[in-house]
Amino acid sequence: MRCLPSTKVPMAQGRCLYDWHAEVVALRAFNHYLLQECDALASDPSSSSYFVRRTGRALACGASNQYNRHPFAIQDDVKIYMYCSEAPCGDASMELIMAAQDDATPWEKPADTDSNGLTGRGYFSELGVVRRKPARGDAPQTLSKSCTDKLSMKQCTSTLSCLPSLFIHPGNAYIDALVLPSSQHVPEATERAFGPAGRMSSLRSSDTAMQWKDGYAFKSFQVIETSIEFEHSRRAYPESTKTTGSNITAMWTVRHQEVLIGGSIQGNKQFSVRGSSAISRLGMWRKALVLSQKLRLDEVESVLVSGTYADLKASKLLEARRRVKEDVYRSALKNWVRNDQGNDFSIDEQ
Repeated sequence: MRCLPSTKVPMAQGRCLYDWHAEVVALRAFNHYLLQECDALASDPSSSSYFVRRTGRALACGASNQYNRHPFAIQDDVKIYMYCSEAPCGDASMELIMAAQDDATPWEKPADTDSNGLTGRGYFSELGVVRRKPARGDAPQTLSKSCTDKLSMKQCTSTLSCLPSLFIHPGNAYIDALVLPSSQHVPEATERAFGPAGRMSSLRSSDTAMQWKDGYAFKSFQVIETSIEFEHSRRAYPESTKTTGSNITAMWTVRHQEVLIGGSIQGNKQFSVRGSSAISRLGMWRKALVLSQKLRLDEVESVLVSGTYADLKASKLLEARRRVKEDVYRSALKNWVRNDQGNDFSIDEQ
């Protein structure tokens, strides 16, 4: 399943990843890397980065500044490409799942299939809908959304998660292109899932996205095919060979590396303090707090040191980002079920 069942999310206390599908780990690692780049720039005024730049914003800048309160931005000449060796789980992979069935005839979804109204990889009669992470039929229930749905949302919120968005302007932080092996790309599926003519079409020309603030916008990425397969993909082995995914997750950036099992650092108990990943909610929170103190951003620091993670996400500083997500829930990803569990921990309790 590679994500926490709903019953275990409250046990994580922000120390463990709630979802460790490869796409999610890559995005979290990228966010952690960006915070590290910002930290390096904050530590040495003479330093520079290929990927992040200072905005030159004064601490007391007015609303007329396009960067408003963000001290950093992605460099203007940087483009972000995301490579996935498999089609992202969820709506973008449904045709591939159907083709792998002995009988791909759509079947109707019973009313009581999922108490939250979300399905995994089944029920081919429903396309263009939000799905939970796929798993075996007897697996515990989860509210973790599919990678397709999370990537669809990133077209609106940018690649930045909530903590880096306190420091980095989202304008240049959107994915330019998603790269998929030809064997894993069904154009009808990716257009339906991500394209401006698919389920995100309501954001293309409506006034909704035009009213977003702080640099947020709907920026649909293109999907690019490559004939090159990942050397360790299932297709690298004969069809007669039975392959299973490893339970080990490798997270690597040029500044930090980790090996995770079950969302915690390998060799530690799941949910333990010692096993807390740098890219977990708690790890990112701690990194953001240190950065706010270096930059002497009193308003940001005040939000980061008071209350729970839920209070942080509900703060005024993240109001523009919340507005984006609410508009997307309402107009495009309509059957998205909010998962507010596991946000009642605080940084000083760890």
